[in-house]
Amino acid sequence: MTEATSTERLREALANRTGTSPRDWYPVFKARYGMLETFSALRKAHGSGVVRTQLFTCCTAVDPIIVAGLKPRYEEIDPRTLSIDASTLRESRGDAPTRAVMLQHTFGIIDNAADLHLAEATRKLPGALLVEDCAHCVARMSRADDGSPRADVSVHSFGVEKILSTRFGGAIWVNPRLAETDPAVDTELRGRLEALPRPDRRLDAITRAYINENRVFSRLGSLGGNMRRGFTGIGLYEPPIADVERAGGLAYASMKPTEWIERKAAEAISALSSNENGRRHVVAIYRERLGDVADRLGIPAGAMTGRPQPLLRFPLFMDNTERAEQVLGAVREAGGYAERWYRPELFPGVTDPARYGVDGDVHARLETTGRLVAGAVCLPTELSERTAHAVADAVLRSL
Repeated sequence: MTEATSTERLREALANRTGTSPRDWYPVFKARYGMLETFSALRKAHGSGVVRTQLFTCCTAVDPIIVAGLKPRYEEIDPRTLSIDASTLRESRGDAPTRAVMLQHTFGIIDNAADLHLAEATRKLPGALLVEDCAHCVARMSRADDGSPRADVSVHSFGVEKILSTRFGGAIWVNPRLAETDPAVDTELRGRLEALPRPDRRLDAITRAYINENRVFSRLGSLGGNMRRGFTGIGLYEPPIADVERAGGLAYASMKPTEWIERKAAEAISALSSNENGRRHVVAIYRERLGDVADRLGIPAGAMTGRPQPLLRFPLFMDNTERAEQVLGAVREAGGYAERWYRPELFPGVTDPARYGVDGDVHARLETTGRLVAGAVCLPTELSERTAHAVADAVLRSL
């Protein structure tokens, strides 16, 4: 018997974790490249059109739409789930056809009832696929009542500041039912993903060096920041988000991961239970400590109800940006590195809003999104119990 390849081991790890088949998983160098191949397959099979997405996201979740030759259309989000509000999803006469609707599990919040409504609304858009963004909840997927995955395509990330410690890599899951519901897209997408090349030796080397590079740069203060930019400029450092990716492009053509990334990801997925249990415990602490003031903190209901989920970050939404900064500063002083995701919109902000189709009319339509962006604060969930209580204390003192 021959030893399994790194790709086979990664596919098996993902399949075992999700109760799916290994043959439906396709590893990619970064999740954004899997999204690019998904949208490119849609355009090749069915022509131009729009992808319904949201502004409360990272720019790299929208770049693949643009690079594939489709257009993003931004929809309002539900403040309870931070995903597209299904009640706003409709098509008017004269609109470009919808090719896909994004179901984004922001910070790892999965709300099956809301997801069902979005799936039903998507089915009313002729030919549209439901594409699930699981960047914040690798190997966790929205499920139908029978336990089967709900989406047509599911996107998972192993990248920087995600659940796993791998820093690079991702995977696309293609629902086997797609072969019946949209065989043209199924064939095109699987063929594209299977044929992706490996990265070159340079990328293999700098992805291995990434963690140590960051350690050195972080210890050198402003000099380290200058060195990081210099190393990026000469191709010796791979940034989480490249300058071109803040301008509506992507840094590379699509690729598979290196074998080293696949091995690291398979190991991390096999040990995912411990990671998730730790995050659930911290989320439970936040829920208990902050529950009485959840409304004042703007905590989404999806983060407060049901069994605690292993969230990547625990979200708060203050009344304005000034208050958000006060809370953020207090939490950091307490030893928890709170963050501003997704403030500004299309985080960390784009250099050419017109390239993304963002203008005053878009902002006028999306009042809820604008309010949430202005007040966003994200609490860390990978903490000790003691630090989690210190973070909760800091939040309460800041009120």
